[in-house]
Amino acid sequence: MSEPDLNLLIALDALLTDGSVAGAARRLGLSASAMSRTLARLRAATGDPLLVRAGRGMVLTPCAEELRERARNVAHEARALLRPAATELDFSTLARTFTIRTNESFVEAFGAPLIAATTAVAPHVRLRFAPKPEKTAAPLREGSVDLEIGVLGEMGPEVRVQALFRDRFLGVVRKGHSLETEGEVTAERYAAFGHVVASRRGHANGPVDVALAALGLARTIVAVVPGFPAALAVARASDLVALVPASFLNAQPENQGYAVSVTTYAFELPVTTERITVSQMWHPRLEADPVHRWLRNLVLTVCRLQVPL
Repeated sequence: MSEPDLNLLIALDALLTDGSVAGAARRLGLSASAMSRTLARLRAATGDPLLVRAGRGMVLTPCAEELRERARNVAHEARALLRPAATELDFSTLARTFTIRTNESFVEAFGAPLIAATTAVAPHVRLRFAPKPEKTAAPLREGSVDLEIGVLGEMGPEVRVQALFRDRFLGVVRKGHSLETEGEVTAERYAAFGHVVASRRGHANGPVDVALAALGLARTIVAVVPGFPAALAVARASDLVALVPASFLNAQPENQGYAVSVTTYAFELPVTTERITVSQMWHPRLEADPVHRWLRNLVLTVCRLQVPL
């Protein structure tokens, strides 16, 4: 029996990832006709159509769905095998783009120092920050994201996790608000004002509401916005009270410590809530990649310098 053409593995990964001949051709820099011929060879090699017509597009067959994850892992391992060992890496010439999936507040708080630390060592490495509309391991599994940063959710048992730092929420109001000027911020005074809440899923209630309910209190949620930058902007220009992470607030340009700002006043919550742990997550296929390991260590160092665990 003749040996299989291992070059087909790269084409198989591209086809199953993109789900189209044209998309896979663009990914690999081939013509559509060349990729069509490669698909024919893959069909003959696997004994399955792999991609079939569905209206104006194409869909994966059940066999292709089963092969997709395996093909991606094997293709990645093959590429990693042919990369230089960590001791031979020349970061001054390394050219690679990493996609980091995280929320806007992390980018505001840590984006600039992380970019500076990266380019100081590897000037040709690029960081692409991708939005995080929901918690899911799909982008990590599919390989469209190299690193995910946030609070751990239902990410799947295979996903690797490393804690970066612990954070806490603070209340924030505009400068001159009565919560700043009229004495101690009690739970009763806190709950009496209208509130703006940040939630990418549009959820209004959270741990603060549970803690207030235990005291027989409830706050009025006047507005829900998609992220902490928007919540801070609303609080800065109104009488509403915002809830934002201390790490994000401390990174604001006008702040010198979270409680000293020319536009806002921040205060400790009058109720007790658990601190949150922000972690970085990656797929195990990248565990041994020396450049990815370097990036993970860099992210950890930058975060720990600003916020301890």
